[in-house]
Amino acid sequence: MYLSIFDLFSVGLGPSSSHTVGPLRAGADFVRRLHDAGRLASVRGLRVDVYGSLAATGHGHGTFPAILLGLEGYTVEEILPQEAEARYAAWDAGAPLALGARLEGGAGGVGQGVELDFHVADMVQHPLTVLPRHTNGLRLRALGDPSDGGPQVMADETYFSIGGGFIERQGEEAGEHLEVSEPYPFDTGAQLLARCRETGLSIDRLALANECASRPEAEVLAGIDHLWDVMEACKDSALRRTGTLPGGLNVRRRAPEWHARLTAQDTARDFEYWQEWINLVALAVNEENATGGRVVTAPTNGAAGIIPAVGFYVTHYAKACRDGDEAAQREQVRRYLLTAAAIGNLYKKQASISGAEVGCQGEVGSASSMAAAGLAQVLGGTPEQVANAAEIAMEHNLGLTCDPIGGLVQIPCIERNAIASAKAVNAARMAMMGDGDHRVSLDEVIITMRETGKDMLDKYKETARGGLAVNVVEC
Repeated sequence: MYLSIFDLFSVGLGPSSSHTVGPLRAGADFVRRLHDAGRLASVRGLRVDVYGSLAATGHGHGTFPAILLGLEGYTVEEILPQEAEARYAAWDAGAPLALGARLEGGAGGVGQGVELDFHVADMVQHPLTVLPRHTNGLRLRALGDPSDGGPQVMADETYFSIGGGFIERQGEEAGEHLEVSEPYPFDTGAQLLARCRETGLSIDRLALANECASRPEAEVLAGIDHLWDVMEACKDSALRRTGTLPGGLNVRRRAPEWHARLTAQDTARDFEYWQEWINLVALAVNEENATGGRVVTAPTNGAAGIIPAVGFYVTHYAKACRDGDEAAQREQVRRYLLTAAAIGNLYKKQASISGAEVGCQGEVGSASSMAAAGLAQVLGGTPEQVANAAEIAMEHNLGLTCDPIGGLVQIPCIERNAIASAKAVNAARMAMMGDGDHRVSLDEVIITMRETGKDMLDKYKETARGGLAVNVVEC
């Protein structure tokens, strides 16, 4: 089944798709099920247990307040950063949790919900306990009043945040995402190339046809345009914000200063400065992500700067965009994102995009590979050249560990996005110099990434217990 671009790329809050977006979605799913079962008004208490990597780095990733947002009924697609910050401040001041308050027709209507004396401090953390399905586990229980004669545990659900904001509920194979029955199915790179050869379609056109199996083309294109607009707005917001990033590492925001210096240096928008510009965009987006800002998960929050950064290269340096009007540029961005999503399907199906499961190679590596493929498509690449670009980018991200200092998506995550963006551009340009025939196939490198992730010690997979996370003194 084809995984839609709107699942691989989704609008949400930073700083982490696995640790912020996924837990928020789990909380929202849990409270929605309570509401739909007619049990919401009878809830008198909660029990929340957080396991594995989700517990180990939860504080740095905003996991625990994100769960509370979900339990109040907020959705990642609609909540704004200022709304989240207002709720955080209210809870810090002792305000009760308003269970289901954001649900239409919920107990007491929107804005009220069931008030519970439940806070982050009441959550039970199990950082050394990993549940069988995935290291990012979360168990939610709704408690009733035993004096009413009903069961004390009214609902009991276990969720897994499996990367990219996707969640799975225990006992249910289908996740939060929508799967569609597509006209051109593929699960591997070899199958994707075969479909292109059979139909004569480019990868982006084939991906568009698959998207249109579930919704009208105009809706698909409008949705893609919205994703790009949010990416651009995210970058622009970061260019206006100064100071230091939250979390205690005192990481200074660099994007505004870099933007001013680069604008002064590159008055002619010379190709000489392409790498500085994409570095800037990647830094800006990931600084915004680190503050809990509104970003596009692409395919994860930790790697959210790569697709926008290489997209800047598409819109400013690719000939197809330079020589065209705004409508032509918009069309090339669509082709770029659709191609990236098609390659993202391969990583999601054959391996993983979860840093907690396979390390940062699954996040930054996948995003770099996807961006390289999208750029090669815009540069006029054949399907074979596009696949070659994706393969080159991932091949040189293999073994990349996930070792965030302080459990924060800041060091080395922000700069890592910039480096991976440059790798993506280089991979695409290398692929365009060849004919697409390469000794290592895209499928082989994806499988290698998966196997490397299995072999990687857990301390190098988003737990902040290895690498830079322990060898650099926090200050």
